[in-house]
Amino acid sequence: MTPLAAPVHDRGITTLALDSPANRNALSAQLVVELSTALDTCAADDTVRAVVLTHTGNTFCAGADLAGPPDPAAFVALMRQIVALPKPVVARVTGHVRAGGLGLLGACDISAAGPDASFALTESRLGLAPAVISLPLLPRTDPRAAARYYLTGERFDATEAARIGLITIAAENADKALVPVLDGLRRASPQGLAASKELVTATVLKGFDQYAEDLIARSAALFASAEAREGMTAFLERRDPAWVF
Repeated sequence: MTPLAAPVHDRGITTLALDSPANRNALSAQLVVELSTALDTCAADDTVRAVVLTHTGNTFCAGADLAGPPDPAAFVALMRQIVALPKPVVARVTGHVRAGGLGLLGACDISAAGPDASFALTESRLGLAPAVISLPLLPRTDPRAAARYYLTGERFDATEAARIGLITIAAENADKALVPVLDGLRRASPQGLAASKELVTATVLKGFDQYAEDLIARSAALFASAEAREGMTAFLERRDPAWVF
């Protein structure tokens, strides 16, 4: 069963929906490959002006699929692909976003989330760190807020996510909030969009080029550690890890 729904096209906008609600749209190796392929198709299609990335079920993305996680380098390549895509990528979020899912969200150019959305960087509670997802997140998120949520793993809502720069819009209705955004993208020229996106993503892409290799290695080392094994085992067994006071 494919974890990505068939693309939906509407007046220059292609919607790609993460469609594996049984595992909360977790980032599996298969999902990373399928999403990357779909983005390549959108990039090459002159009838696509922009891409909307959304989800089925009550979770946008729960982070890495522990049963079949992607290679960290492949996930980094996917995030960079979203940032570098010559067409805007807009996230529509009406559910929960956790861990690596925030990296996917942070790579998008514009994002809107509804009142049922929630966010958390839970890596520190598993013996890990938000290593590779820092590439799109840290350049775009308030530094003091990033420090708090990286360290504590606390959950926060869409209003807070917008305040700290993680998302663009917090709204009662994400679809209504995106109407003027998508209308604006439809009115923009392909060349104008590509050139404008280059300006606003230059710093983020520079970070990918400078730090990706180190962060991939750091992520792999953390995943292989004894503390991470305890953290992930405790998560799967629905208990506190050994270090909790």
